[in-house]
Amino acid sequence: MKSYFLAILFLIIIIPYSLLSEGTVLTVTITATETPPVELYCGDGTCNNGETCSTCAADCGACSSGGGGGGGGGGGGIITSVTQATFIGKAYPKRAVTLLKDAQVIASSIAGADANFKMSASNLSAGNYIFSIFSEDKGGRRSSLQTFPVSVTAGAATEVSGIFIAPSIDVGKKEVKRGDNIAIFGQTVPLGNIVIFVHSAEEFFAKTISDKEGVYLYNFDTSALEYGSHIAKSKASTGNQLVSRFSSIVNFKVGTQNIIKEKEKNIILKGEVNNDGKVNLVDFSIAAYWYKRPSPPANIDLNNDGKISLVDFSIMAYYWTG
Repeated sequence: MKSYFLAILFLIIIIPYSLLSEGTVLTVTITATETPPVELYCGDGTCNNGETCSTCAADCGACSSGGGGGGGGGGGGIITSVTQATFIGKAYPKRAVTLLKDAQVIASSIAGADANFKMSASNLSAGNYIFSIFSEDKGGRRSSLQTFPVSVTAGAATEVSGIFIAPSIDVGKKEVKRGDNIAIFGQTVPLGNIVIFVHSAEEFFAKTISDKEGVYLYNFDTSALEYGSHIAKSKASTGNQLVSRFSSIVNFKVGTQNIIKEKEKNIILKGEVNNDGKVNLVDFSIAAYWYKRPSPPANIDLNNDGKISLVDFSIMAYYWTG
């Protein structure tokens, strides 16, 4: 049994990016550029890159021991290079974008009116990380999580560009009377081309365009759908042909009555460590990073024993959604 789980861990660690991200996004590129050395000084009244203060007090980690005295005395400096990862892409206009590193929130930013965003993770150590990004639309609906395994090199600036956060999506009814319309809506980039997919015995799709705030709405005619459960998802593209991943999936039922869908609270499943509503290979990959490492985050340490072991993977497997 132990060797079986270790084999799973090995496969998770080497799994390709295309599988971790649940579909290849051809627009995303990852580049690393060596950063020039920067001389940092203490006591110059400025918190330079890497400095936590400017007075060479004991908490000023960037200062050499030969720096100026406490209280603003001048002088001593060190030569260092900045190691960071920067993420550039498109989300929802004027909405928050959140960056996670190994399932922990480390930065947030607000996308511009054009939906463009840029944020960085600084003061990194060289190594392999799992970065994730999500956004929330104006209605509080969270996007699907976009995940990037990134290898960070010491003294280099790593840039992940071409990110296109998938649209948010929801429906107006949890049950719709067959033959009536059901509203399918969400948010993406301004004036984005939206394709909505509705899965039945056969797949139907519809097209619409988001408004200047990125909001889209389509009233889907259910006449062609059978009675029973159905799912819908969407994707967006821009005029220059950038294409997003699929959105999260929403469910609805075609029946004999109309029942309005109430807003759902975010439900966190046990074993779901990246907040995308699923327990899958991404969660296993994040847990694998912390395997036998000290002080794992509480949401990954599923049995609260202070370590990530095969027990945690067993719990995660029990709640597996795929």
